[in-house]
Amino acid sequence: MMRMSWTSVRVLRCAAAAVLLAGGAAAGAQAESLTERANRGLVELMIPGDGSALGMAVDLAGLLDDGATRRVLPVVGHDAVDGLVDLKALRGVDMMIVQTDVLTASRRNAALGTAAGSFTYIAKLYNEELHLLARAEIEHVADLAGKTVDFVGGARVTGPAVLGLLKIKVDPAFDDRASALQKLAAGKVAAVAYVAAKPTPLFGMLEGGGGLHFLALPMTPALAEAYVPARLTAEDYPRLVHADAPVDTVAVGTALVAANLPPETERYRNLAAFVEAFFTQFPHLLEPPHLAKWREVNLAADLPGWQRFPPAEAWLKRNAVAAAAPLNPAELHAIFAKFLDQRSTLAGGRPLSAQEKDQLFDQFQRWEQSSASR
Repeated sequence: MMRMSWTSVRVLRCAAAAVLLAGGAAAGAQAESLTERANRGLVELMIPGDGSALGMAVDLAGLLDDGATRRVLPVVGHDAVDGLVDLKALRGVDMMIVQTDVLTASRRNAALGTAAGSFTYIAKLYNEELHLLARAEIEHVADLAGKTVDFVGGARVTGPAVLGLLKIKVDPAFDDRASALQKLAAGKVAAVAYVAAKPTPLFGMLEGGGGLHFLALPMTPALAEAYVPARLTAEDYPRLVHADAPVDTVAVGTALVAANLPPETERYRNLAAFVEAFFTQFPHLLEPPHLAKWREVNLAADLPGWQRFPPAEAWLKRNAVAAAAPLNPAELHAIFAKFLDQRSTLAGGRPLSAQEKDQLFDQFQRWEQSSASR
């Protein structure tokens, strides 16, 4: 075996060190380039970690990420209430999907007051249903009076508001999803309220054993003024809803809202570029395999009382996107009356009189007019 002199070993070590140093310098330059590329056109979208919001974020990222100039990064956050504060305060979060009633509450609720006025909206999105999952002994929503109800996520706003309109006073609890379901199973709470687009995975795997069931909400005039009628069916939750007994509930809208970013910043420019791509390529989101919820979205729909993100407003004006032509009052009244008849039949209740239908329709029209003027 050939022996190497100490001098030769030192020369080889020096050469190896030089190669490593040169490689390290090149790797550093490459890492810097990779960082620049990864952040080019980046926008962060905060979403709740459940249901349609997550799927829609994945759809947006899949469609709009081009690998060179634009990237959409979904970020799973807390519930909608805390999310508004995060949207205002966290570095890097550019937009989020949030319930519209949470936006309204942010203006009058002291706990959310720090977030009010700190964002604009990009577009109204889809509706999410209020789920009231109760124990066997709770047969009707009125039975919750005096009982403990766990309000989870966005239901921290929607749940108390709905029960307040129904004049049902409960003892509220505010736990995370897993803790709330554990308490429900253990009998520590009478019901769990949760807002999510149906069918939500949170309830999708639950068995109906033990008598767990969804509570139906009576559509009172006060409730009809504030929320949209909705229904949970056996198709949505085959383990919790009988095929011949759908459960009436209400739904609340959602919106894509933007952080209050200074126009001269890179983040603002990135968000403006995202809006341009999102609105331009929106028709592709209506095609399979994208979520069916996209078909509920009308980019031109206004969110009364809130200012639209300026680049989104400019795009709509530039492209002359208009809302669908409304039905005339007679057609709308006929559809509304038919809906009420079908609800009464399926719920097993008495048919409403023509006078009662007229009163509800009048309230609906007043609500529609007041929403448009806010």
